[in-house]
Amino acid sequence: MPALLRTCSDKSLRSFRILAARTALLLFAGISFIHTPAATEPAGFTLEGSEIPDSLTGVAGDPVRGERIVRDADNATCLICHALPIADEPDPGDIGPPLHGVGSRYTAGELRLRLVAPKHLNPDTVMPSYYRRDGLNRVAADYDGQTIYTAEEIEDVIAYLLTLVAE
Repeated sequence: MPALLRTCSDKSLRSFRILAARTALLLFAGISFIHTPAATEPAGFTLEGSEIPDSLTGVAGDPVRGERIVRDADNATCLICHALPIADEPDPGDIGPPLHGVGSRYTAGELRLRLVAPKHLNPDTVMPSYYRRDGLNRVAADYDGQTIYTAEEIEDVIAYLLTLVAE
């Protein structure tokens, strides 16, 4: 580990990692998530209006695992772009809307569409598709053909987001 990082406190190191992840995701969203008109989504879901009503795995996700995924600063954490009602999380993002009470505003199917195919709702969004694997441009060879989240991780995140209800 570089000397600079060894001298940082745990909180400042986490803040640094989140800032680095935000920067990487914004660059990744701007370069790699440029959809081409002929692009297709992974098989396994049906789009109905403004939602994907059926679970990608056939079962409900686990909200405890979902919270871990949402908080994972080493992965594409939601905290890069969104504020969440999670205590002790420094530097939440403000690129996307806050997710406080999101479980009161959207159904599981509506949240699933936002994670799987956000460009269906807003072609100009910077929100990446966490489940798209083809039709992307300039993807690093190590990540080509892979989704950001697995179907199980998508369902876990949805299960967690549904726990965030208005008080």
